Amino acid sequence: MAKTKVAALQVGALPTGKKATLDLVLGFEEKIIESGASVVVMPEALLGGYPKGEIFGTRLGYRLPEGREAYGRYYSNAIDVPGPETDALADLSRRAKASLVVGVIERGGNTLYCSALFFEPESGLMAKHRKLMPTGTERLIWGQGDGSTLPIVDSAAGRLGAAICWENHMPLLRTAMYAKGVQIWCAPTVDERDVWQCSMRHIAHEGRSFVISACQVQQSPSQLGIEVPNWEPSRPLIRGGSLIVGPYGDVLAGPLFNEVGLVVAEIDTEELVRARYDFDVVGHYARPDVFTLSVDTRQKRPVEFN
Repeated sequence: MAKTKVAALQVGALPTGKKATLDLVLGFEEKIIESGASVVVMPEALLGGYPKGEIFGTRLGYRLPEGREAYGRYYSNAIDVPGPETDALADLSRRAKASLVVGVIERGGNTLYCSALFFEPESGLMAKHRKLMPTGTERLIWGQGDGSTLPIVDSAAGRLGAAICWENHMPLLRTAMYAKGVQIWCAPTVDERDVWQCSMRHIAHEGRSFVISACQVQQSPSQLGIEVPNWEPSRPLIRGGSLIVGPYGDVLAGPLFNEVGLVVAEIDTEELVRARYDFDVVGHYARPDVFTLSVDTRQKRPVEFN
C-alpha cells in the first residue's frame, strides 16, 4: 500500500439545524481536495447534533410534556439512512475522491441511533455502525446498536473501522475490531478532555493501527442559548481536540482545539506489519488457551415474522 494522507474534519453541528450543518460540511470540499486526504473522519452526531446540557424534561420516575416536545424537535433534526443527506455526502465523497466516515443521528422507526456512516468514492454509502452503548443519559434519547453493524470497510487507504466516543473504552469491542483486521481506526467523538488524547494513543499502540479521532467544536453554552449550571461563560461547550495517531502511539497531527479545520497526516499501512512484529494483540500476543471472545453479529429485531 502506497503512502496516503488521512484527515479529521473538526466542525460542530450548527444550532440552526441539519441543513445548515450539511452546508457547512460541503463547504470544506475544496480544502479536502487540496489536502489530498483519501480518508476524512467527521465527529460524532455531526448531522443531527449532540444536545449537550439538554435534559429532555426527564426526572427519575416521570417525564414532562416539554421534554417530549424537545425530543420531537430532536427527532425532526435527525436523518434517514439512506436519505437526501446521505446522497449529498456520497456526492462529496465522489467529488473529493475520499472515503468519508461521518457521525450522524439516524432515525430507525421512532427510535434514534448515534451512528457512523461509511462512504466510498465509487460506491457511495457502504455501511453504518450504530453505537452499541450510549453513555449515561444518552440512553434517554438513543437506542442501542447490535453486532450486525460492526463493519470493516476496504478503502484505498486501508481497512476502516469505527467506534464512537466512549465505545472506545470497551475492551471487548476493541478486541473484536482488531480481530476483524482494522488498519485505520476511526473515532468520531464529542469528548474534549485531555484524557481522551491518552485513550486514542493507547488504542493506536494496543491495536498497532492508525487512529483518526474527530471531535466537534462548539461555542459556549450562552452563545448557543443553552443553560448549563456553573459553566464558565468563556468556556466552549465542546472545544475539539481532533488528532491522528500512529501505530506506536505517536501523535502524527493535532490535537486541534477551539477552531474548525482539517487535521491532516501522511500514513503508510505497510508500517503496521513492522509495528505488530513484537505485539499483535489478536495474533502471537493472544492466549486463546486462556481467553476467548464470542461476538454475535446477528441483527436483533424485536419482532420477527416467519
